Amino acid sequence: MTAASVRLAAGLTSPAWRVALTPVLASEGFADLAAFLEEEQASGAEVLPPPEQVFAAFNAVAPADVRVVILGQDPYPTPGHAHGLAFSYRGDGSLPRSLANILREVAEDLGAAPPAGRGDLGAWAEQGVLLLNTVLTVRAGEAGSHRRKGWEALTEAVLAHLAARPEPLVFLLWGGDARKRRSLLGTRHVVLEAGHPSPLSIRHFRGCKHFSAANAALAPAYIDWVAL
Repeated sequence: MTAASVRLAAGLTSPAWRVALTPVLASEGFADLAAFLEEEQASGAEVLPPPEQVFAAFNAVAPADVRVVILGQDPYPTPGHAHGLAFSYRGDGSLPRSLANILREVAEDLGAAPPAGRGDLGAWAEQGVLLLNTVLTVRAGEAGSHRRKGWEALTEAVLAHLAARPEPLVFLLWGGDARKRRSLLGTRHVVLEAGHPSPLSIRHFRGCKHFSAANAALAPAYIDWVAL
């Protein structure tokens, strides 16, 4: 590993995930990704989320505890919004529009609304939901700016590792970037696909009923999607 890749990987504090992802973390592609991110910062670009939060989704849920994977695109590009859990928001302002659409779907699907104004999805992570983006960083103000820089190899390794587990999991693939990874998941798991919850594609997300479908697949266990 290069010095840059060691610095980047230092944010991944989960021992189990570090073991599972060792081949990726030690790869030339990860070294190139780490160098790119340091070049971004050296140029004065703001990289989101902050370095200590990039791997927050993995640090929140160990591989053996994952029951549901929500896979999206890349972090919110607005400073102060992204904190490492896909779609989650810990600010005190208006909810990001994608998140507002997600929570509206929860309410319409389950007939019960999450607390108004709350956007921190940490309670989902605590129940075994891996809130994962296909790409884990973004340049502030430029959605999609860190695509094809190396994150996809790590994401695909994560999906392959989870898909190899013997017990069925539930994968929610939201948006084109996520749906392209369908082939990695085999046929043993429950895989639900929809458009991204962004306002630009909401017509392909609204009414997907993924939350009730996920709970039906997990029965008699379930995720309390309303608890935030």
